Amino acid sequence: MGIRSFLFGTLNGLPVPGFVLDNAKGMQAKVIAYGARLTEMHVPDRDGRLADIVLGFDDLPSYVRHETYFGATCGRFSNRIAAGAFSLDGASIQLERNEGGVSHLHGGRLGFDRRIWSASTDEAANRVLFSLISMDGDQGYPGTLFASASYQLGDDGDLRIRMTAAVDKPSVVNLVHHSYWNLGGHASGSIRDHRLTIEADHYLPVDENLIPTGEVAPVSGTAFDFRGGRSIGAGLDMLAGGAFDHNWCLNGPSGRIRRRIRLTDAASGRGLDVATDQPGVQFYASGALPLDGPFGKSGARYVPFDAVVLETQTFPNAPNVGHFPSARLTPGALYDHNMNFHFFAE
Repeated sequence: MGIRSFLFGTLNGLPVPGFVLDNAKGMQAKVIAYGARLTEMHVPDRDGRLADIVLGFDDLPSYVRHETYFGATCGRFSNRIAAGAFSLDGASIQLERNEGGVSHLHGGRLGFDRRIWSASTDEAANRVLFSLISMDGDQGYPGTLFASASYQLGDDGDLRIRMTAAVDKPSVVNLVHHSYWNLGGHASGSIRDHRLTIEADHYLPVDENLIPTGEVAPVSGTAFDFRGGRSIGAGLDMLAGGAFDHNWCLNGPSGRIRRRIRLTDAASGRGLDVATDQPGVQFYASGALPLDGPFGKSGARYVPFDAVVLETQTFPNAPNVGHFPSARLTPGALYDHNMNFHFFAE
């Protein structure tokens, strides 16, 4: 079918290209260079009807204006670092505290989600490759970093995302993909009835600032036990007014791709399996979306609990917790993060 390109907009006089990927199943993905971002994902339901199942905006100014991270590639270190501070090889590193003046979130105010990435295409593989150079000292991080993020749509119903990074001196890296999923369609409202399965025996409790306490706790008997699959609403009800924005420690060894997450919507029949080679996943139930907006694609109003975010990752605050999987990256090593989204209908 070929990869189609288009101009999504301009930012500070620079073009922001977009690309359309199609497959033999009628699925379609749209990605843009601003934030190496997935803006649309059209998937059939059990009756073959297509719907766009990711939240987003119709225009570039809305992505720039709203810090929602819709569909973005986030980094250099995604998720949270307590007080924006850590030690690396004996040096004290201080990053911006861009989340309430308390913690460092998703790489800072000018994280990778706020950059225009370079773009190229591989027609034979039906893949778009984005690349970015983050200079030494960018947002406070040591070392120049060379990052890439690719999107490949296969005829098997898989959207494959690969994120890589290399550095010229030691640094910390945790790139994540931050799409907001609603299998009923981006404008279909609450995801409380979506059924979620996470194959994880443990999760990370957090403090009042959503920073992991360092404890690795069993999910058994808690609201965090999704091993057998259950509705997101049932889990939320167990939290007594709380919300999910936590890391689950995925079962099985990291470093190889294994399927550990399933999301389904009984109303449409759509399902999504997530496979990854990362040690954890952040399940965020979009509880922090504002009650008064934002207005999304085609004028849709997005409010709390309208979407599911599943960010495969190393553990939050890993640079400060010695028993967490290491986020340290050294020259000559390759950070290589793979996640496969398999879409199906039943």
